[in-house]
Amino acid sequence: MSQTVQAAVPSRRDVFARAWPIVLANISVPVLGLVDTAVIGHLGEVAALGAIALGTLLFNFVFWAFGFLRMGTTGFVARADGAGAGAEVQAVLARALWLAGGLGLALLLLQWPIIELSLWLLGGSPATEALARDYAYARIWGAPASLALFALMGTLVGLGRSDKLLQLQLLLNGLNLLLNVLLAMGLGWGVFGIGVGTALAEWLTVVCGLWLLHQLLGGAGQAWRWRWRSLGGWSSMRPMLLANVDILIRTLALLACFAWFTHQGALFGDTVLAANHILLQLISFAAFFLDGFAFAAEGWVGRAVGARQRQLFDAVLWRTSELALWTALALALLAWFWGDWAVSLLTNLPSVQAQASQQLLAVSAYILLSVAAFQLDGVFIGAGWTRAMRWASLLSAAAFGVCWSLLQPWGNAGLWWAFVLYVLCRALALWLWLPGLRREIAVVSSP
Repeated sequence: MSQTVQAAVPSRRDVFARAWPIVLANISVPVLGLVDTAVIGHLGEVAALGAIALGTLLFNFVFWAFGFLRMGTTGFVARADGAGAGAEVQAVLARALWLAGGLGLALLLLQWPIIELSLWLLGGSPATEALARDYAYARIWGAPASLALFALMGTLVGLGRSDKLLQLQLLLNGLNLLLNVLLAMGLGWGVFGIGVGTALAEWLTVVCGLWLLHQLLGGAGQAWRWRWRSLGGWSSMRPMLLANVDILIRTLALLACFAWFTHQGALFGDTVLAANHILLQLISFAAFFLDGFAFAAEGWVGRAVGARQRQLFDAVLWRTSELALWTALALALLAWFWGDWAVSLLTNLPSVQAQASQQLLAVSAYILLSVAAFQLDGVFIGAGWTRAMRWASLLSAAAFGVCWSLLQPWGNAGLWWAFVLYVLCRALALWLWLPGLRREIAVVSSP
């Protein structure tokens, strides 16, 4: 890897080239879930479909809580790479893998209370719960690998290798599909086979990812430091742990706001709850695209901070945000003009369609305004200013509560516009810290 600290200012083509593989990688994840559902759906058991739904929800929630492993690793890797510290890039990856391994082992040791409590909270018929239990106790053995993949993917984003990130994601999805079909249908293992296949796919992908990063970071002749003491022990791990705690708090605050939004919608009845759920799927679809530009910003901002290049920082902030804004505008217009058609694809219930149609303007506004929060999240992750992200999330969550209390008389419409104001407050709160971040980046003259 290069030891040059002076990095070229990215063009719009460079930004797009780095963003589109991430978009494809993001989209491939729900597609795989549909394939898993189709595999089980052809086995003729209604309880099996319910079991997959419960089991997938359980692991999505558990693993999403550990998403800080991806985001925290990205910032440290990008800054070390920008400073030309190749050995530190390797050390960051090793520390992240140690942390992922420790957390994964904890999940294995605590699998019984985690799975049993989760299934009790989620509910389901006895037959569905029994099959979900088979799936969960099989898939949990892939937990260390799943968390290690966060670290590997965070490293690739930090290095700006979104092409390799896409390859790794497609490999994971391909292996998962192949093994699930083989075990669930070929060997007749059913839901249990889906869990085993997913765990095996994660472990095989980790092995391939380690080999890939070994090649990217030096190859066969490169000496690697993996021993805990050679990495500096707890003193060197402390900054990563503190950053990850900040990101975890930010993520939990974000999750709490979405949960609160769903809960308040449910109080208006099943029709509103169903309509809001469908509209959130449109927002999630838009997030696949906006995440691509935010991920691109993470890597370049980290390099700019590590290399102490304010000019690069300013250029990255402008170029990535410019393309992200145009993309958000296009997605918002699609939601406004073709939102009714999209809703009709997801439900044929007239009452739900009518309720969803009433909130399409708010959904479009949310998609357009959310781009600022996405981009600034990417900037602060890359720069390592995780404390600002934590406080911005907590402040915006409080603002959401205030906005909802003021707009509550307007019912579900008031709830949606409070949600729009919430994402705007997230961006504004981060924007307040942006000048301080920029001032801390020393200007380095070109050689």
